[in-house]
Amino acid sequence: SSPHLVQVRERIRINGQPISKELFSKYFWLVYNRLEETKDPVHASMPAYFRFLTIMAFHVFLQEKVDLAVVEVGIGGAYDCTNIIRAPVVCGVSSLGIDHISILGDTMEKIAWQKGGIFKPGVPAFTVAQPERPLEVLRDRARERKVSWVVDGSRWGVPRGGGLSLLSPQCPLYLCPELDAFEGDHRALALGLAGTHQRSNAALALQLARMWLQRRGCWGLGELKETLPGAKLEGRPVPLAPTFQPTDAMIQGLRDTEWLGRTQVLPRGPVTWYLDGAHTTSSIQACVRWFRQAALNQDKPHE
Repeated sequence: SSPHLVQVRERIRINGQPISKELFSKYFWLVYNRLEETKDPVHASMPAYFRFLTIMAFHVFLQEKVDLAVVEVGIGGAYDCTNIIRAPVVCGVSSLGIDHISILGDTMEKIAWQKGGIFKPGVPAFTVAQPERPLEVLRDRARERKVSWVVDGSRWGVPRGGGLSLLSPQCPLYLCPELDAFEGDHRALALGLAGTHQRSNAALALQLARMWLQRRGCWGLGELKETLPGAKLEGRPVPLAPTFQPTDAMIQGLRDTEWLGRTQVLPRGPVTWYLDGAHTTSSIQACVRWFRQAALNQDKPHE
């Protein structure tokens, strides 16, 4: 992931923690020396900063034998250096925004085309609520890549024998329901990250986590709460993914998530610091909404 806040080691994490200085130094020089030994003498340049760290991250994950790697693209998707994984377990696209227009294009549709470049044949894909045209572009990109996955209905927790085609070449991409749809027993899901915009990220994370567990053949994934996806498009260009009852581990994961420097409040004596970062119009607006609410809550008298 990128960028880092304090140290470059934050970009490569195992079990949620940045790798140690010793591991970083060990694998940095292993990768650097190997690339130096094998580089083309005619084109003698080494990989650029982010590309080098991407190669190093893959090497770390392989050598440390991680069970699961969550890989975030650097810029866009289609031509990003992280986009070399031929068969990921699942792909996700979060909320789109205007960014890096000199590379990705100056419209949401062009940016959606780039983002959809991470889709792979036979791999389930999820996204959150998007404007209509960019969502249609994502759908078309998924169709181009033939992102189709046909499985027995039991994989979604329904009895065997249904022979259901949950993803067809016409509807290869899922739209994540809002987080409210996952809340049961009149209890709201608590998020460790503040800000209403984090709720769509949490809904996407739940779908990605459940799909990974499902494709690994794990049990106890959470009971389905709605009809199977694709049953009713209701005018949407992309079918809704199923909602389910999050497991206790999922609920705890959402509650305990922390991201230093993002929607973080730091009281220091008489001064309270509000830390966040944003570099697109939509993300700046989300940052402002969070700050207003956080400052308002801070000013409220405590009983």
